[in-house]
Amino acid sequence: MHYPADLGDGRHPLIVMLHGWHESCADRQAEAVRTAAEDSGDDAAYAAAGARLFAWPCAPGTPALPSEAGYDYLARTLAAQGFVVVSAGANGINASSVSGDENAAARADLINRHLRMWQELSTSGRGELAGKFTDPVTGAARSVGFFHRLDLGKVGVMGHSRAGAGVTWQAADRHRGRWPRGVKVKAVAALAPAYNVMTENMSDYTITKTPFAVVRGTCDGQVGGEAFAFAADVAQGNRSGFHRFAVHGANHNYFNTQWSPASGQVAAFDDATPVEGHPGQCTDREGATPTTQLTEPQQRHVAVTYIGAFFHRYLGTDTTQDPVLTGARHPDAAITEVDVTAAGP
Repeated sequence: MHYPADLGDGRHPLIVMLHGWHESCADRQAEAVRTAAEDSGDDAAYAAAGARLFAWPCAPGTPALPSEAGYDYLARTLAAQGFVVVSAGANGINASSVSGDENAAARADLINRHLRMWQELSTSGRGELAGKFTDPVTGAARSVGFFHRLDLGKVGVMGHSRAGAGVTWQAADRHRGRWPRGVKVKAVAALAPAYNVMTENMSDYTITKTPFAVVRGTCDGQVGGEAFAFAADVAQGNRSGFHRFAVHGANHNYFNTQWSPASGQVAAFDDATPVEGHPGQCTDREGATPTTQLTEPQQRHVAVTYIGAFFHRYLGTDTTQDPVLTGARHPDAAITEVDVTAAGP
């Protein structure tokens, strides 16, 4: 989690982030075995290695893969601007067998569980979180005064990949009754969301009462253009604010530092599809128009710009962000193009 250095006397909006499906255990040996098994076509060895990488809890001596830390770059920026930001771990869900709508529902339940804990801490100073804060470097206990310092009437949620489906489910009109008492979700951001496009009940995802943003890169090798189509369907009738951002040259994994090659982490890779004969160019699995691929820092810079603008607008009522959210102003034009589509509020 990240929070302002000085919480002061006022109340701060709370943002809860959640990662998507990825390996849960940083088992380098299992990763090497899986790679060799894939190259040799040994299905049994591949499955066995995969079971070790997706175990929960991880085997003794094997560290958990901290996907929740992959959005620290965004959380730090938002905390410096006055938000309290929590990034939750979902390794237990990733290691489970739940899929499709059940997976989205499980991630929504996890978000609501975190919101209940924060609601209790903020209103009473007690609960599961009381006295549980530690310094991330030293591990020493840290006293943080969150009692009456959170504005739970201004909550934002952000989910990446399958958690993008999870936050859409969590904020859907028909699931608002599951929010903890006193909590109001005012902004929902789906980052490269992996939706269950085969769902038979779109009402489980329909959002018409809450501002909603969806972001996808044109070089996403894991989530196709159906993410935008699905989001547009569930946002029909949304007059609170609906925004779509297509980031040219962005892939799927660079939005999470732990999933990106520069981290040196287990199972980190570049998922963009390279363009043969054109170094530095990329496309997606559907053959989108080739474009220059963004570097890891560039892609995250764009994410901070647009996701930050969205949360500032709807959690802080900062209308100066409107030109960014409607596409009238492109603050990252020197880095890449971002196609913006907006409706409402």
